[in-house]
Amino acid sequence: MSRTRVAFQGARGAFSEQASKQILAGRELSFEPCEKFFEAFELLRDGTVDYAVIPVENTLHGSVHENYDHLLNYRPEILAETHVRIVHNLIGRPEASRSQITRAISHPVALAQCLDFFRRNPGISAETHYDTGGSVKTVMDGDDPSLGAVASAAAAEYYGAKIIETSIEDDPENFTRFFLLGRESSPAESGDARKTSLVFITKNVSGALFKCMSAFALRDINLTKIESRPLKGRPFEYCFYVDILASPREENCANAMAHLAEVTEFLAVLGSYEPASVPGGN
Repeated sequence: MSRTRVAFQGARGAFSEQASKQILAGRELSFEPCEKFFEAFELLRDGTVDYAVIPVENTLHGSVHENYDHLLNYRPEILAETHVRIVHNLIGRPEASRSQITRAISHPVALAQCLDFFRRNPGISAETHYDTGGSVKTVMDGDDPSLGAVASAAAAEYYGAKIIETSIEDDPENFTRFFLLGRESSPAESGDARKTSLVFITKNVSGALFKCMSAFALRDINLTKIESRPLKGRPFEYCFYVDILASPREENCANAMAHLAEVTEFLAVLGSYEPASVPGGN
């Protein structure tokens, strides 16, 4: 069986790898870890990988704005989404003890989600690193038992490190939403493709955003997210990313899209896919 090639940002053991395994369950996967998000988009664009898996939103930290910009600039197809429960752990070298750890490195977002832990443990300083999984690799590549990392249990297992303290995140309701990106149209031809991501630019007229939103409101289409991003080269003007619970194959949604096209300067469908279950929902 040939392996499915997947790019993601971070080192092996990153939460993006966990999302890849979750969203592509049942496939033999080979991974292309990238230091920067744009590198994953470029590997997908160039055909080096079959898919890219990227985070777009965290329940505590909010949207990953850079990746919304990349969705517009590189224009991959959104094929699916998944939610990953984020559990942060204090991780050290196998020989390290809890009392030896004086520094903990990780991605700044991960550290920001563990502020209570660092307040309770003033003897451990938090230092930023490019990635959660990469922080464990750095700990294991060195020989300093006082250096720890904040990362997933999967990262600890992959690099042979030791979990010193589990679940040090501030809030257990911590989930990240990931997109599976491909180069071709979504394979979801069934009724399961009930969620659609769009991007549009409003016309520069009074009430423009209201008119855009009315395309969905008048047809009782549920809007689950709206995100504004600055337009490059057009100061104080914005494009809007929208998620709706509908498919363009449905007449109601197709009519809404036609309405939206009439009142926008630019409109593009980024993908239709099966919605992931809402964490904690039924």
